[in-house]
Amino acid sequence: MKLTTTLLATSCLTLTATLAAAEDMASEMTIVSWGGAYSASQQAAYHDPYTANTGVSIINDESSAEAVAKLRAMNEAGNVTWDVVDVVASDAIRLCDEGLALEIDHDEQLAPGDDGSSASDDFGDLLVSDCFIPQIVYSTTVGYRTDLVGDTAPTEICAIFDTATYPGMRSLEKRPIGNLEWALLCDGVDKADIYDVLETDEGQAQAFAKLDSIKDSVIWWTAGADTPQLLADGEVIMGSTYNGRLFSLIEEQDQPVAMLWDAQVFDLDGWIIPAGLSPEREARALDYVRFATDTQRLADQAKYISYGPARASSAPLVSTHATLGIEMAPHMPTDPANAQNTFLYNYEWWADYRDDLDAKFQAWLSQ
Repeated sequence: MKLTTTLLATSCLTLTATLAAAEDMASEMTIVSWGGAYSASQQAAYHDPYTANTGVSIINDESSAEAVAKLRAMNEAGNVTWDVVDVVASDAIRLCDEGLALEIDHDEQLAPGDDGSSASDDFGDLLVSDCFIPQIVYSTTVGYRTDLVGDTAPTEICAIFDTATYPGMRSLEKRPIGNLEWALLCDGVDKADIYDVLETDEGQAQAFAKLDSIKDSVIWWTAGADTPQLLADGEVIMGSTYNGRLFSLIEEQDQPVAMLWDAQVFDLDGWIIPAGLSPEREARALDYVRFATDTQRLADQAKYISYGPARASSAPLVSTHATLGIEMAPHMPTDPANAQNTFLYNYEWWADYRDDLDAKFQAWLSQ
């Protein structure tokens, strides 16, 4: 009885503290993400439940592809209008290094795992920056039109460069990251040596020369929804995009498209909170990310899109698609059948070299 009374008193104190804290939080947030099927999955798994619990109004912005440049500009102008921003790991490292993202104590400010683990143990090696709050493991991979590739469907990533066997347009992301690695892999460089080679002027020239071989057959995309639309319209025979976008195209839209898992490039995606927010906005942002990255919420997102949750404690809770009823585990990039030949970004390397190679890539595109 005494224990029950103590627990009840503790719960009341916690509720009182929560309600008091809520009074010092902003009532509106701007959350930045990638749009399309991915933002829809966040809306269903995170935003709607959070709004239902708190009454907070969430404004969605789909500018994540430009997050680094825009946050730099906002910081310089002294007017940061975003509250929580979805970024890939390498961009989180850059923003943290530049003082543009808030450093957090993961164990203090994020929820523990439902299995009793601390947040740092639950996320493990995915905590690649003091500012980064992981959500998902995803991959950039290739989809192809099953009705346009002939009798021999592609099985390897280098089909992207094989315009003789697979003539037609293809789509690639309008950035160096990913494309340069694939170019070197398909030009004979061993996977383990990619970044050592790419660090040299000669290695960069080799990668751009390989991309030159298909440059006239490429439509360059900037939004995650671009390649799925190009595939659906038959404007490209194959193209790169995020595996979750291809899942939506194949399973939800029933398009004649298949997934090429070979050399899929694993990446991490998660939240950062911009530095320099008012105390009220910062408190709200921290409250949101604590909710949105707990064990259940990360497992819930996998009901809507085929990205692996970043918490170890979430994985056993991944079940079936919310509307299709199909098991989601076999559609995850981390499934053993899909992960036989993967490539993992070197996040720190790209944080160091991204600005330089972005400039070189844009110069190459304009030639």
